[in-house]
Amino acid sequence: MNDPASAPGGLALIEALVNTLSIDTGVDRLDTAEGREPFGITERDVPAARELREALRAACLAHAGHLLPGRSPTALDRLLAQAPLLVTLSEDGAATLRPAAPDTLVSRVAVAIATASADGTWPRLKACQADDCQWAYYDRSPAARRRWCSMSYCGARAKMRTYRANKSASG
Repeated sequence: MNDPASAPGGLALIEALVNTLSIDTGVDRLDTAEGREPFGITERDVPAARELREALRAACLAHAGHLLPGRSPTALDRLLAQAPLLVTLSEDGAATLRPAAPDTLVSRVAVAIATASADGTWPRLKACQADDCQWAYYDRSPAARRRWCSMSYCGARAKMRTYRANKSASG
C-alpha cells in the first residue's frame, strides 16, 4: 500500500516497524521470526516492540495532522526515555549519536528520530489518513502535504467516497 521509495536514513527503520501491522487485515509480521529479524528482536521483545510501533504510528499520524482519540504522540516520550544513547566524538571533533550497548530497538529508533529531527526530515514521516490503512510513508511532495500513503489506492478510495457522498446529498 505504501510508496515504493522508503524513507531516507534511519527513518526507514521506523517506517518498516510501523508497517509491520496491516490494519485492514490484522496481520502482524512481528508474529513471525522472519518479521522480527530485520529489527533484531526476539519473541520476548514483541510486546515492547508493538508498544513502540503504535507510539510511532501516533507520532506519524500527528505529523500528517491526524490526531486520533486515545493516540497521543507524547506516549513516545516515555518510551524514548528508556533509550540508552552515547555521544561520541571523532578525531576531528565531529559528534555522533549512537545506541549504547546493548543495541536495543528503542535506542536505534531514538537515534533515527534525533538525526531526522536535526536534519528536518522527521516531520515528513507520516501515516496514511485512511482509517483502514495508517501505513507509514515518507512525504516527498514539495509542500509536504500528502495525506495518503498512495494516491492511486488510499487517496483514490477517499476521493471516490467523497464524490459519492456529495452525489447522493445533491441528488
